[in-house]
Amino acid sequence: MKFLVQSFWLLFFYLLGLGLSVLIGGIIPGSVLGMVLLFMALAFGWLSPEKVSRVSELLIDNMVLFFLPAAVGLITSVGLISANLVAILVAAGVSTVLIVAAVAVTQQRMEIRKRKRKIREGGHETR
Repeated sequence: MKFLVQSFWLLFFYLLGLGLSVLIGGIIPGSVLGMVLLFMALAFGWLSPEKVSRVSELLIDNMVLFFLPAAVGLITSVGLISANLVAILVAAGVSTVLIVAAVAVTQQRMEIRKRKRKIREGGHETR
C-alpha cells in the first residue's frame, strides 16, 4: 500500500506538470514542470521525502531500462549517424564550448555580485 501511495505522489506531480504545460501553451514539457513542482514541494517541506523515497529508489535503480529504447534507436540508425558524423561532432564540440563559456561568465558575474554584496554589508574581502 505504501508503494502505491508513493507512486500516487509522483503521478500527481507529473499530471500537475502536464496540466500546467497545457495552460502555458506547451512551451515547457509537462514532465519537466512536474519535476520542478516536485522539487519545490520537497524543498519547501510541503511533501516529506519519505513519501516518495521507496518508489524513487526503485526508479533510480532501474533507470537503465528507460534508456534502452534510445540506445536501440541509435543502433538502428548507425548508417544515418555515420553519414553525418562530422556534423554531429562539430555541433557537439561547438555547443560544449559555448556552454562552458556561458557557465564561466555566469559564475564570474555571480562572484562579483557576491563580493560587492559582502563589501556593502561591511564585511571585507579575504582574497
